[in-house]
Amino acid sequence: MLALDLRWALDPVCFSSEALGIIPDPWQAEVLRSQEKRLLMNCARQTGKSTTAGILALHTALYQDGSLILLVSPSLRQSSELFRRVAEFMSRLDLPPPLLEDNRLSCELENRSRIVSLPSSEGKIRGYSGVDLIIEDEAARVPDELYGAVRPMLAVSGGKLILMSTPWGKRGHFFEAWTQGGEVWERVRVKAEECPRIDPAFLEEERAALGDWMFLQEYGCEFMESEDSLFSYAFVQGLHDESIQPLFPVRR
Repeated sequence: MLALDLRWALDPVCFSSEALGIIPDPWQAEVLRSQEKRLLMNCARQTGKSTTAGILALHTALYQDGSLILLVSPSLRQSSELFRRVAEFMSRLDLPPPLLEDNRLSCELENRSRIVSLPSSEGKIRGYSGVDLIIEDEAARVPDELYGAVRPMLAVSGGKLILMSTPWGKRGHFFEAWTQGGEVWERVRVKAEECPRIDPAFLEEERAALGDWMFLQEYGCEFMESEDSLFSYAFVQGLHDESIQPLFPVRR
């Protein structure tokens, strides 16, 4: 049993397959084994991004003693839904770990690891430090000020940050990270048509029902021009010229 547990600790894919009974898709296996500290998951609805994140959260809590995992989303209800998924995965284990604390928003394992789902208010989440893993769900809809409040929680720990979402216009930190974040981010994109569990006939029905603007974002992982924008993103970017000096001194 010790050798089996060691294998699970070293390989989250083996842990998922053997301990949880969840066989990851190839892209999920790559994410589970990734050693990168910054990860963007631009994945269509129902392709398995929440499942992947939930497995990572549980694996971190089990095998990194005293770790702190934070679940962030646009609303506390959504954060608690992801937490419930993690709890459901934990219940699949033959020997679920004893819990020192267990409620609908957080839990603490016997090894002092904690998993906490956070409210969406920037003013109510400050105070956490030494975070080992932050998972931001529906990142395209998370306010930028909330994103700005959680990033410093990784400053000392050097923990991992995962942003996962479908696109929602050419705006916000998820779009900026995907398009301008540079090599610091590992990027994963999974369209609905690439998921073997989604029927192509269903996708055709969705395209007809939703229209291209919403369909291409929800299922095609494309950042579409915001419908409420007066000027396009490309037009605004084209106006930027660093060679032009400001008329007045910039105060710092």
